Amino acid sequence: MDETFERTLDAVGPRLKQLRLHQGVTLAALAAETGISTSTLSRLEAGLRRPTLEQLLPLARAYGVTLDELVDAPPTGDPRVNLRPIPCGDGSVILPLTRRPGGIQAYKFVLPAGSDDAEPELRTHEGYDWAYVLNGTLRLVLGEHDLLLRPGEAAEFDTRIPHWFGATSAGPVEFLSLIGKQGERAHVRAAPKRVATE
Repeated sequence: MDETFERTLDAVGPRLKQLRLHQGVTLAALAAETGISTSTLSRLEAGLRRPTLEQLLPLARAYGVTLDELVDAPPTGDPRVNLRPIPCGDGSVILPLTRRPGGIQAYKFVLPAGSDDAEPELRTHEGYDWAYVLNGTLRLVLGEHDLLLRPGEAAEFDTRIPHWFGATSAGPVEFLSLIGKQGERAHVRAAPKRVATE
């Protein structure tokens, strides 16, 4: 086995213990939920025993995580299929949806509920952005404009204009963002209406 694989396996025990303590679950409660004995769970967490798939599946279900998250597996295969969220310090999460260099890059943003009096920190950079709101209300400050976008609404703008995205106090917001080089724009084209003929 290679070194990365060995390190991942060695880290499973401490990770299992960290997840259990973080969720405030006792070994006895976890044993009752998973059907794995408390002594086996204790040995797994101490690294005295390596878990089997039959043990990892109920543990992942109990903790509400995927197997990859449970063991903190290193990424494998095509990164377009194995895209991982990027947690940010302010509670927001960015999920890259594309991995190819150049061209338009797609992201999904999930922002936690914000404060309506928060002073936005406007930024500028080269490029062009198209944002589409999936859930919640997105506050977009764009130059002198302060806009509220709701599900199904979109904004398209030159990112050299000072701008800022945030959620309102009403709750979190999820939106898609397409960012490209200057001049690249996202357009929706619709077929013309057909005229009914008699």
